[in-house]
Amino acid sequence: MSLSATLILLACAVGLTLFFGWRGAQPPDLVRGPRMLPYRFLMVLAAAIALFAVVHLLNLAGFETGRR
Repeated sequence: MSLSATLILLACAVGLTLFFGWRGAQPPDLVRGPRMLPYRFLMVLAAAIALFAVVHLLNLAGFETGRR
């Protein structure tokens, strides 16, 4: 994957992490019913994708992050 694609993926993942974190912190509205999306799980999933993108950026920069 190229550098530009990795940076776009990282920006989207960080944005989604922040959005899902904000939505998950909202108090529940009992009039509208239960939430249909698990925002906290989606936040953790997006953060994991952002972490993988950062590791990939480090590999593209020349750092070796795996076992030798």
